Amino acid sequence: MSTHAGRSGDGAATGRGAPGRYGTEAFPPGRAGEDERIDLGALTYDDVTLARLRALGAGPGWNCLELGAGTGSVARRLLREAGVTRVLAVDRDVRFLAARPEPGLDLLEADVLDPGFDPGRFRLVHARFVLMHLTERERLIDRLGHLLVPGGVLVLGDAVDLTSADAPTTPYTRAMRAMWQGLRESIGTDVSWTPRYPELLRAAGLTGVAAEVHVPPLVPGSPISGFWADTWDRARVAMTATGLVDDAAIEAAVRYLDSPDCADLSPGLITAWGHRPG
Repeated sequence: MSTHAGRSGDGAATGRGAPGRYGTEAFPPGRAGEDERIDLGALTYDDVTLARLRALGAGPGWNCLELGAGTGSVARRLLREAGVTRVLAVDRDVRFLAARPEPGLDLLEADVLDPGFDPGRFRLVHARFVLMHLTERERLIDRLGHLLVPGGVLVLGDAVDLTSADAPTTPYTRAMRAMWQGLRESIGTDVSWTPRYPELLRAAGLTGVAAEVHVPPLVPGSPISGFWADTWDRARVAMTATGLVDDAAIEAAVRYLDSPDCADLSPGLITAWGHRPG
């Protein structure tokens, strides 16, 4: 997803066959309009993310690492609004970041899964809608914790699925279930584990661990509704391959999102954080 789901970021997968990766087999940045899809997610979630980062102290003097930076919306707002000193924005493809330079914004085209990935030490390490697309996340969380200076904070955000079997069956929930299954089978996306974030951060040796969840309202014409409609269109092959939906069902879900009949829950954003001791 933007970020996400909805970000152009690092990805890897396990699953049936030989699944691909986010940003290559799914949601490639070279496809027209991908930056606009990412920015719809940013419009939905950036205010919540920035409020949390600032509440954790992000401000002048902070050296920050933004992983899976996408179009750079969080990185730029950290510089402009929080007044941090520097942000190193990392992505496997930095074309959207390079298109809009910003004082204090440095770019690194790299893969966080590379064993040699070691961009330095930071007061803040942040990744949103990244780990849900990756394997070996427990090992990766531990590695990210070691990129912090003593007292630094690791902040991780991902999707929490609210369209489980207990949710009412609507055109929207049918499409969402097909999307999650299709992305899991094609690129390894998995959000079933994200409620474990606090436990995983504690296991990585971090302290002051806490988490929160934000669920944006699905309102016709809203950025989040547009984000999901665009995401379904770009994930159409993976979704229909599940057998849970066909093209007509996806189109019905898009119409439903933009209708007064829509009364469903968007996936939530879980944001969890912990500090490196010292």
